[in-house]
Amino acid sequence: MSMKISIIKPGLLSTVQDMGRYRYLSQAVPVSGAMDELAHRLANKAVGNDDNNATIEFTYADASFKAETPILISYSGDGAFLVYNNELMPAEKPLFFRAGSVIKLINNPIGVRTYLAIAGGWDVPDIMESKSTYLTAAFGGFKGRALQKADVLVGGTLLSEVSNRILAQLIERSLTYPNWRISRESLLPEKRQSIRIVLANEISWFDATSIISFLTSTYIIDRRSNRMGYHLSGKPLVRKVKKELLSTAVTPGIIQVTGSGDLVILMADCQTTGGYPRIAHVAAVDLPLCAQLKPGDAIHFSEISRDEAEELYLEREHDLSLITMAISLKYINT
Repeated sequence: MSMKISIIKPGLLSTVQDMGRYRYLSQAVPVSGAMDELAHRLANKAVGNDDNNATIEFTYADASFKAETPILISYSGDGAFLVYNNELMPAEKPLFFRAGSVIKLINNPIGVRTYLAIAGGWDVPDIMESKSTYLTAAFGGFKGRALQKADVLVGGTLLSEVSNRILAQLIERSLTYPNWRISRESLLPEKRQSIRIVLANEISWFDATSIISFLTSTYIIDRRSNRMGYHLSGKPLVRKVKKELLSTAVTPGIIQVTGSGDLVILMADCQTTGGYPRIAHVAAVDLPLCAQLKPGDAIHFSEISRDEAEELYLEREHDLSLITMAISLKYINT
């Protein structure tokens, strides 16, 4: 029988997301997907899912849902804590709840987004090879929209062997959760306000003073920020090259400089081409940090080389593969 929940209170913005749709950029379809891909993947790993299984992305908290059947879930991220019977539930570990359980999300002041995984992944249609919601065009995810009160979401029926073993063990031992968890903190840098970047194509379009300012100044996340991009408040940059850039490819993580000299970090739902100069690109390992930024947060940029960015990425992927292996060995060999 499929696992199932019903939404009691959807929160500010809650959508179904996976790791995005990358094969349709040439047709002007954005990547979309989880803003914090790391939290999304860890929530999935904790219940034995594939990394690309769909999760629910909750923006901030003030949400709640009811288990309509027994469910095996997990959550990860910095936007909310899960609460059951007035008890905080631990993140990054499998959680078993019986039918009728009501789970609430309460505010976590650290960040913005929290990801809820269910064993088997959330069962919504694949649109262009992805279950991710793209709200602007109203497709993907759950009926192409944000979740609403009384929506019923169903988990996939094909559970992995690890998911089945986790579920059986928790039921057998009458536990809500096991005594292990994934350490998300070990996969993140200590200084979360420092965003590592690689200088990009049009860096030479700006005068030396502006480049120094870009690499040394503090920027504030503006209220206009959303899943498409983060507008940054700070000292405007000055261009020495006045020509216009022909529209060119852009991807999440690109930092553009607008005509007024302001910075915009492109995020998951960003357009596929843009005409603003690209001054830098956020290192892939630090995009999850950006995903948890909220209006008023202060950040600064730290330059690294392309090789360093690649090395950091490969190192984190190696760590993630070890986590998957460790969870699998814990249950498959017992």
